[in-house]
Amino acid sequence: MSPESEADTPGESALPGTLPDALRAELVAFRRDLHMHPELGNQEFRTTAAIKERLERAGLKPRVLPIGTGLVCDIGTGTDSGQWSGGPRMLALRADIDALPIPDTKSECAYRSQVPDRAHACGHDVHTTVVLGTGLVLAALHEQGLLPRPVRLVFQPAEEVLPGGAADAIEGGALDGVRRILAVHCDPRVDAGKIGLRVGPITSACDRLEIALNGPGGHTARPHLTTDLVTAAARVATDVPPLVARRVDSRSGLALTWGRIESGHAPNVIPQHAELAGTVRCLDLDAWRQAPDLVMGAIDEIADLYRAKSEITYVRGVPPVVNEVTSTELLQAAMVARRGTDAVEGTEQSLGGEDFSWYLEHVPGAMARLGVRPPGERTVRDLHQGDFDVDEHAITVGVEMFTAAALIDAVQ
Repeated sequence: MSPESEADTPGESALPGTLPDALRAELVAFRRDLHMHPELGNQEFRTTAAIKERLERAGLKPRVLPIGTGLVCDIGTGTDSGQWSGGPRMLALRADIDALPIPDTKSECAYRSQVPDRAHACGHDVHTTVVLGTGLVLAALHEQGLLPRPVRLVFQPAEEVLPGGAADAIEGGALDGVRRILAVHCDPRVDAGKIGLRVGPITSACDRLEIALNGPGGHTARPHLTTDLVTAAARVATDVPPLVARRVDSRSGLALTWGRIESGHAPNVIPQHAELAGTVRCLDLDAWRQAPDLVMGAIDEIADLYRAKSEITYVRGVPPVVNEVTSTELLQAAMVARRGTDAVEGTEQSLGGEDFSWYLEHVPGAMARLGVRPPGERTVRDLHQGDFDVDEHAITVGVEMFTAAALIDAVQ
């Protein structure tokens, strides 16, 4: 899609840090290159190298995380350690760099994925390009003496791998010397040129659930002599989600959804093994803390009714992303400065999970929903679908919002 699909709109105040045409075109090309070469979580070696090379070319000193993928880069500190005199003063900007294990189904697209069954179907290539572009603009401002306070860029691996690569980034020092952190996430329901914001929870908790059901198996002519494992699996799949939902406050939004169910090989053989896998999502932090016991108890109850033995693997994922007030106001002020008040709209809490939440366990911060829908387009190319794509004007919007946020934050 064309990066010129929406003309730049002046904001309410003039700030340095707008994108020159040459850099705008370079960033679109960089995003398309990432889109053609998606890499899964903790395998983002090419992506990490591409980011590192471009930052070094700008005279910066990025540091690859100890796990081997992902990196951090400080701008304006004057030190390699990332520390700033007077304590933790830095604003951090975070991007996630991994892709999804699904095929790219865009039939007519010059930059569709060249890697089978791999796609940037969640917009991480856009997040990465936005933070990279912001770093390049801020580096230029720093050289001109126009960056009053240091900024850290955080390019995090493995956001799609529960419990998320944020923990590895934090352990690798990503938050050392940081006082606030900001992020964006592509939103195909919001027009390019706008962002969606809310104070408080903006995403939900997300855990992963895997179940193995076992029984002796047998002939389909005599299910009464064995464990009818297919029926047991079907009842777990259909009965457990509503059972769990009735055991918590309905306002908590606790939802169990299956993504995989497998059992059997022949029509006349009752199998000995069945597997189910899915996710547990929750809007409320207290209900999320109760979720493992509730879910596992309900599974055991239903499995016992059909004499199936259950083995449950419950993988804790991420808590909700809870936008802090001042950080949300900073994103709003930055967007208004660049695009005007009409460029900010309210947004609802999503049932999607995001490991950006782990950073917010340590420092205040906020995430904005970055509009990527071409204005006027009614068809929504939703996240985690093979045909997902964006209006690349969103890259310019994200970069200029983040640069404005860095400059406004410096005077607060």
